[in-house]
Amino acid sequence: MDDPERYRLTLTSDSAVVMQGWWPDRATGERKFRSWIGSYGGISEARVVLTEMGDDGAETVLEEWPAA
Repeated sequence: MDDPERYRLTLTSDSAVVMQGWWPDRATGERKFRSWIGSYGGISEARVVLTEMGDDGAETVLEEWPAA
């Protein structure tokens, strides 16, 4: 069974977490990533980051906006 929290999307503003979402598949995480940029990209100091939680517990950044 897929891990329902393998892909995490985080929206921050001025380094504070505004909201997060978790999905079991990368395609959904990537779709939500693009959607969140369109919906929340106008927030002051907005940052959107998609990460993957590995089987070893390590978190890897897959995409970030704006680019670091």
